[in-house]
Amino acid sequence: MRDWDDVVQAAMALPGAELATHYGKPSIKVRGKTVAGTTAVDDDSFVLHVAQDEKAALIATDPDTFWQTPHYDGWPAVLVRYATPASDRIALLIERAWWDRASGAQRGDRPRP
Repeated sequence: MRDWDDVVQAAMALPGAELATHYGKPSIKVRGKTVAGTTAVDDDSFVLHVAQDEKAALIATDPDTFWQTPHYDGWPAVLVRYATPASDRIALLIERAWWDRASGAQRGDRPRP
């Protein structure tokens, strides 16, 4: 994921994903629930919603890609740096965030990521 456009491209391929805003900034939502957004504290990262227990593992295993500020401590979201070699992993995490917010009809026959 080189930039926000790459994040949008990955997410918009998923059923029901839509461009929206979150706190006045561009985001991607499914059924009104945020999947990812541009509310990160710097322009080199975006916010991705992940399970709280998964967030700690992401930060521990790849701190060059995944990080947080005190603002996100305790919240099910992680900051993700653009332009890291983890594009495939990030795409999978976007799909997981989508899955957690999508309806059964939107998920269709897709296997759980």
